[in-house]
Amino acid sequence: MHKPVMAGNWKMYKTPADTVAFFEAFRPLVAATRHCEIVICPPFLDLPAAVESARGTNMQIGAQTLYWAKEGAFTGEVSGPMIRSTGATHVIVGHSERRQYFGETDATVLKRTIAALEAGLTPIVCVGEHLAQRESGQTESVLCEQCLHGISGLDAQQFAKILIAYEPVWAIGTGKTATPEIAAEAHSIIRREMRRKYGDQAAGNLRVLYGGSVKPDNAKNLMAQGEINGVLVGGASLDAASFAKIVNYQS
Repeated sequence: MHKPVMAGNWKMYKTPADTVAFFEAFRPLVAATRHCEIVICPPFLDLPAAVESARGTNMQIGAQTLYWAKEGAFTGEVSGPMIRSTGATHVIVGHSERRQYFGETDATVLKRTIAALEAGLTPIVCVGEHLAQRESGQTESVLCEQCLHGISGLDAQQFAKILIAYEPVWAIGTGKTATPEIAAEAHSIIRREMRRKYGDQAAGNLRVLYGGSVKPDNAKNLMAQGEINGVLVGGASLDAASFAKIVNYQS
C-alpha cells in the first residue's frame, strides 16, 4: 500500500503573508516526517507563496478547485494549467462546500477531474452524504451514485492517478466526527464500487482519505483503520502545531 496522504484544506483563510508565516512555523515540525505525504491546499491567491515556502521540503501544494476549460471567457475561473504553472501538484475536486454553495454536480466533478489529470495535477475527488441521507439509510446508495457518475467515467489509467476523499457532510465544520468504524465502513463501500469498475489491483492501490472534523485527538484512531489511507483536514490544518500533530499521528 502507498504512503498515507495527510492533506490540509485551508478553505477561504489566510493571505500570502499568513501563508509564509504558517510554513515558517510548520516546516521544522514535520522536517523529519517520512511516513506519509503532506499536501496543503490554500486559496488560489496563496499558491505561489505556498509553493515557494514548501520548496525543498517534504510538502506538496494543491488548489481547492479548478475549471474544466484550459482558458477562455470564464470570468473568475482558474484552469488546471494555471494551477500547475505555480508549481502546485494537487487539486481538490467536488468538495461538499462546492456542491452545496456553487452548484457542483457529479457530472461537473468528472469534468474537473479529467481537466486536472490533463494538466498533470493529482485530483483529490470528494464524495459523501448529508445527515438526512445517513439517518434514512441512504449512505451506501449516495456513495455509489457519486462514484458511478463522478468517478467511473475515468478510464483505468486516469483512475490510477486520483485520490478519493470520503467527507460525511454532517461532520464537516460541525465538530461531529464519524467514528473510525463508520468511516472505515464508508471507505469499504467506495473501494468495493471501484473494485467492480476497475478490478482488484486498482481498487487495492486506491488511497481513500477521510475528511470531517479531523483533529489531533482523533487522527491516530482514524488512521488505525486499515481502510483509511489518509485524511483531508479543514480547520485543524490552519494552525501549524495542530496540523503537525495530525501529520505525526504515529508519535
